[in-house]
Amino acid sequence: MESPKMERLTALAKTRFLSLYDAEYKNRKGEPKHWIIASRKSYEDLENLYFNHGEEKTDAVVLVAIHQETHQLVLIRQFRMPLNDFIYELPAGLIDEGEDANSTIGRELREETGLELIEVTHLQDKLYLSAGMTDESVTLVYCTCKGAVSTEYLEADETIEPILVSKEEAQKILESGSKLDIKTYLVLQQFILGML
Repeated sequence: MESPKMERLTALAKTRFLSLYDAEYKNRKGEPKHWIIASRKSYEDLENLYFNHGEEKTDAVVLVAIHQETHQLVLIRQFRMPLNDFIYELPAGLIDEGEDANSTIGRELREETGLELIEVTHLQDKLYLSAGMTDESVTLVYCTCKGAVSTEYLEADETIEPILVSKEEAQKILESGSKLDIKTYLVLQQFILGML
């Protein structure tokens, strides 16, 4: 089966953390179509990626962190404007200019939870979050950490409650009807089953 072919990319809106693009393409029947793409990448980076087979850069890290002293899972409850509500998530953050996934892990863990990274036990690069809407990709990081949770290092625009949860508390969160990020939902299930 022949894949669709992108023909042109047009920037629609640009903000500090996210931009919108109109991708003009032909579907597999050769019909002209449009697709709106949300991306964290610049126009130049996307153009190079789409039309010149440039190298794709991972946008963020997502942390599956186990607290060494308590053997509890590290979660955050974060207020997210698109939901106008709090949601349970895993600690995560964007890879800043000049950083790579490895240099971002400890910084983001400390910023969002106050905890200190001990060891990265496994990581998986270039996983996609919602490919029908965005090209955003993450490195999923399994790690251990230590210390006490704290909100001391949060940025002014972050409303985050870091928490450590036991398997019993994880089960209660799953049964609570609270808003959950899909990654967090899956990790909570793994944690309860002893797979982490």
